[in-house]
Amino acid sequence: MKFKPIIIVAGEPNSIFLEIFFKTLNSIKIKKPIILIASNKVLKLQMKKLNFKKKIKLLNHQKLNEFKLDNKSINLINIEFNQRKAFEKISNKSKKYIKLSFDLAFKIIKHYKINKVINGPISKKSFLEKKYLGMTEYISKKFSVEKTCMLIYNKNLSVCPLTTHLPIKLVAKKINRINISEKVFLINNFYLKNFGFKPKIAILGLNPHCESILENNEDEKIIKPTIRYLKKKFNVSGPHSADTIFLKNNRKKYDVILGMYHDQVLTPLKTLFEYDAINITLGLPFLRVSPDHGPNEKMLGKNLSNPLSLLKAIKFLEKAFIFLSLYLMSIRSKPYCTFVSL
Repeated sequence: MKFKPIIIVAGEPNSIFLEIFFKTLNSIKIKKPIILIASNKVLKLQMKKLNFKKKIKLLNHQKLNEFKLDNKSINLINIEFNQRKAFEKISNKSKKYIKLSFDLAFKIIKHYKINKVINGPISKKSFLEKKYLGMTEYISKKFSVEKTCMLIYNKNLSVCPLTTHLPIKLVAKKINRINISEKVFLINNFYLKNFGFKPKIAILGLNPHCESILENNEDEKIIKPTIRYLKKKFNVSGPHSADTIFLKNNRKKYDVILGMYHDQVLTPLKTLFEYDAINITLGLPFLRVSPDHGPNEKMLGKNLSNPLSLLKAIKFLEKAFIFLSLYLMSIRSKPYCTFVSL
């Protein structure tokens, strides 16, 4: 394709995603053409419910080169989904629809070599069925990518959890030199190739104040020696105590904070920036970004959802071109078709 679009997979049909998609289209001028993969029926039902008006241009995914793409209309690739109302309760009914949406998106990405993708939220309980910890792992598995990293990005401060949606009792078992080193490498590579500088990375300890009454605890046995090793090549420091690193005078010293588990870093980041953050999967041969929120079933149809995270995701992808090709080339260790996430 002469002009590479941004692919957006709507995800769970009964979520707030289309609402924030409509609000985003109304609030900013998007330069790059967008292709939405969603149900035409659900799209029309929710447009009517939320009083949003825009023409829909139906696309044939096998002939995308033949379409002149702009954002005067919603460029839609339809995935059939039968639903009577604009919003219904989330259930297993949408599982097949979501799978077909992502399968088609992956096919388009590989065929047209598209490198910018946004996916809407899904229900982990109904779609992933405990087979995957989250969408990061689901997409990585689909393309045989083993080393990935969840970066919750904000221009002032980003965070990365060493473990993603893992139960707390299993976290300590995943803390090792290899896992920490891989995350630091991916973060450093992403910032260097996409923004042109080596990031300052603060690595947190696991235990309160990075201390423990237990001998051979994770902070002393694993995290400290790993940081000493990484300092030879990367701009890292730590271990830092999680209870003070997010204080203003501490956090401003760093670009990224690498924590040992999900809530250790995502809770303070969302407290600081709320919707002003996006989820980027590092390690894939394209930029996969998602808004930093879930389906939010309690807000369905109320037209009160904040579109800021999706808006930030689109703006980020529009700007991420100067170093993007270098970044993608640097992580492609296999042929494109074998491993091709806001």
